Amino acid sequence: MPEDPTLERPDDPKDTAKLKAVLVLVASIAFVVTPFLTQPFTGFDPSQMPVPVDDPPIQPAGWAFAIWGVIYLWLLASAGFGLFKRDTDAGWDAVRWPLFVSVAIGASWIGIALTAPAMATFLIWVMLGGALLALAAAPAKDRAWLALPLGLYAGWLTAASCVALATVVAGYGIASVQVSGWACLLLALLIAVTATQRLRVPTYPLAVAWALSGIVAANALSAPAFAGVALGGVLGMVWLALKVLRPAS
Repeated sequence: MPEDPTLERPDDPKDTAKLKAVLVLVASIAFVVTPFLTQPFTGFDPSQMPVPVDDPPIQPAGWAFAIWGVIYLWLLASAGFGLFKRDTDAGWDAVRWPLFVSVAIGASWIGIALTAPAMATFLIWVMLGGALLALAAAPAKDRAWLALPLGLYAGWLTAASCVALATVVAGYGIASVQVSGWACLLLALLIAVTATQRLRVPTYPLAVAWALSGIVAANALSAPAFAGVALGGVLGMVWLALKVLRPAS
């Protein structure tokens, strides 16, 4: 009796791609729903760290966090489109593992941040790494469905990761809030400029510019020098976004 050839056939790559597309959608739904199931997050609780840090200068004004509404909806739409329209597409498939890691961690991040700032800081940097890897792998096609939402997400995470790092460094007495704020502001700008030039996705620098605008607003009166450097970053990020959008000659 002849053997069934399917018994020796490896797993169908298309089935694996579909499974990853499902996982990304499930993780994205969890990511979007979680904020409605936890306490609002407005920054690390100062009482959770040895040195209380209230309103660090690198923390953007509250209104800047409204960008999450756009990020959540766009990522959710992207995941749905990816599953139902590009489930076996090789370009989309290359993005899925790093994106899944990032948003899966993001689904539990607020709960961790409310109780464990140091762990939350480590995890948000992992989220940023996954987002940047996904963005680097995003194909040129379907930009409005994949690269552009990923750019907005990764851009905001670039700023948020540096805010978290500055706060924890000051909160654990490693450096003063001023030193950690300046160092992490410059770190955010360095990462943002480098990533923008390499990835060339305009929503990435625009998201960074939005976060920096919130820093300008929060420091315009209390720390004008800090606000001035952040404002320079805003102008630089907008200029880089326009440069990315400009067609090559």
